[in-house]
Parts: sequence; C-alpha cells; structure tokens
Amino acid sequence: MIEFESLEKGTVIGSHIVQVNRADLVRYAGASGDFNPIHWNERFAKEVELPSVIAHGMFTMGSVIDLVSQWVGNPGAIIDYQTRFTKPVVVEDPEGSNPGDFEGTSIQVEGKVGALDSEQRTARIDLAVTANDSKVLLKCQAVVQL
Repeated sequence: MIEFESLEKGTVIGSHIVQVNRADLVRYAGASGDFNPIHWNERFAKEVELPSVIAHGMFTMGSVIDLVSQWVGNPGAIIDYQTRFTKPVVVEDPEGSNPGDFEGTSIQVEGKVGALDSEQRTARIDLAVTANDSKVLLKCQAVVQL
C-alpha cells in the first residue's frame, strides 16, 4: 500500500511498455464495438490520409493507466484520469512475421508524481506516453486518492 506521507513531487512511480499489434486492435474492436476501419483496414486508413492502421484512442488510454493502477494497488483509487491525444499510435502490418512473434508497436509509459494535495490526500500522477518516437498523449494525468 502506498503511504501518502512517503510521496514527493517528482518521484518516478515506474515505467512500462505496452505492446500492441493488429490482433489486439481486432480484439478491442470486438470488445468495445468500435469497428471503425481505420483500426484494422490499412487500405482504408491510407485513403483517409493516415499513415497506416491506428490504435483506438480508448485502447491507448486504457493500456496507459495500467501503470498507475498497478502502482497504487487499487484501480478504484483512481478518481480522475484525462489526457489530450496528440498523435495516433500507428500499428504497422506484421508482414513476414512468424505466428507468436511480436510484430507491432511499443507504447512507452513513465509516471511521476506531479502534485500532492495533503488536505485531500491525493496525488496527481503525470504520465509521459510515447510511441514511434513521438508523444502520443499530452497532459496525461491521473489523480489517485490515498
């Protein structure tokens, strides 16, 4: 359990890498009901001037917040979560790969304590999120109640 008194602004809570491939996007489409072809059809994605298939925004957000959830130990402690989407997460075609090999995109996530509120006993966690050498989420922040 995280002790509020042990936290300091700027403390890194951890980092992780989210691996995403096109099969993940198809599974997410089925679970979410979002079958927009920009998430699974490369030809269509390019026709609408995207570089390739892109990950669902909510897939990206959901994958990223897992770092905070794991750190705090209780997903219910996350009382606010928001971000701005800056660039799409492009997921290239795994052409020529063997079944079982990971072919896709890596989303890098690092979390730091951005602010503390001792009266409310909350911590704002700022998340740095990049994929394909670009920031894909900006002002990505979660507030946890401790």
